Amino acid sequence: MKRRLPVTLVASLLAVTSPFAVASCGEEATPPPKAPTVPAGPAATAPVQAPYGINDMPSSARPYDVPAQTAHPAMNAQAAALYQSGLQSFATGDLVNARAQFGQATQADPRAHQAFYSLGVVQERLRDAGAGASYRQAFTLVPDYEPAIIAYAMLLARKNQLGEAERLLNEKRGQMPKSAAVAATLAEIKSLQRDTGSAQRIAQEALKINPDYRPAMVIIARDHYRNRRLDLALYALQAILDGFEPVSENPPRDRDNAEALLLRGLIYREQGQRAAALEEFRKAVARRPDLVEARVQLATYLLEAGNAQEALPLLEGAVRFDSEHVAAHLNLGDAYRLLERYADAKREFDWVLARDPNLAQVHYDLGLLYLFAPAVPGMTPKQQVAEAIKSLTKYQELRNKGQRDDSEELLNRAKLKEGELNAAAAAAQPAAPPAAAADGGVADAATDT
Repeated sequence: MKRRLPVTLVASLLAVTSPFAVASCGEEATPPPKAPTVPAGPAATAPVQAPYGINDMPSSARPYDVPAQTAHPAMNAQAAALYQSGLQSFATGDLVNARAQFGQATQADPRAHQAFYSLGVVQERLRDAGAGASYRQAFTLVPDYEPAIIAYAMLLARKNQLGEAERLLNEKRGQMPKSAAVAATLAEIKSLQRDTGSAQRIAQEALKINPDYRPAMVIIARDHYRNRRLDLALYALQAILDGFEPVSENPPRDRDNAEALLLRGLIYREQGQRAAALEEFRKAVARRPDLVEARVQLATYLLEAGNAQEALPLLEGAVRFDSEHVAAHLNLGDAYRLLERYADAKREFDWVLARDPNLAQVHYDLGLLYLFAPAVPGMTPKQQVAEAIKSLTKYQELRNKGQRDDSEELLNRAKLKEGELNAAAAAAQPAAPPAAAADGGVADAATDT
């Protein structure tokens, strides 16, 4: 059976975003993760490129557009070699090894601010409590190192410490008045505080500092989206992604901006423009393979269409780049279920259940698994149908009131199947032998005589 995703769940899934899904649903966002400058020296003669996720420039920027940055000290050769290995691991989604290699780079050169920042990026994705300390160390070593300042401020925001994030950014803005990145991030914080007037004003100030700072443009669109000004959000996104006629005079500012593509895809999805949304999500994933929210959104569409085969690698990649992303694990379980990998599906659903037992959708998905799988390892058919009834009943308790779906039909099918199993079990019981007469057959003998 094809999965049916309740509309109300989409909003809840969007709220469970990766720290690096910078344009997800407007509930958390930042200028894209930036990162280590390629170190100088022999070890950096053929550096591993990090085109996304960890980068010293906005991930949406083209190299020739990047404003000149203050020269920062390069790490030593040993640290640089370890650092490049970390970049390679990150690019393939091997975050555990990336964390180890970046950590070794900081040990090889305790003043390697880029390595501390990159370590923080990976730690944050792995939900490692040391991420904040790594970010702070990076901008302690180099006080104007924007990537670490931005990342730490947004980490505070994701922990609902918006006031502390604002305080940090105001302090840094005083020290770095020409930093478009710091100003734009402050605009993001003001938007998260629902101060849309200040958010728009400060983002515009960031663009006055650097008219080509693309993250500020995305922040403006995202703030419009948060405040339900969808037409204005789409207008801002058009300026970034498409430009205006005549395009020769008003070209797109950054047609490959993954965060802008993701945000426009979310708006199109909300407006029911499925084909257009699907295309935006595809482009966003192609531009930023580490953009977990884009992967999850694209895979959700594919699962809704029953295309689990194409959704599977997207979701497996999503959990590599963010192992704690609940929606990615939930959808991955559903992809496994549709592909008849029932043990893998149950493992993913059990993982989600352990993280959020009150998430209605996981109970629905488990109900489908138990009801339709020919066999779930370790369970009898009777146990399966009993668990299907239990899961679907729990789903109905947790779902939004008034929501219409097929859970009642599924529940009736499960109960009918339970009845059939019970009837079959009863029919299979051997007939009981006839009871012997209490007088041991004396009465029969007397009758015969």
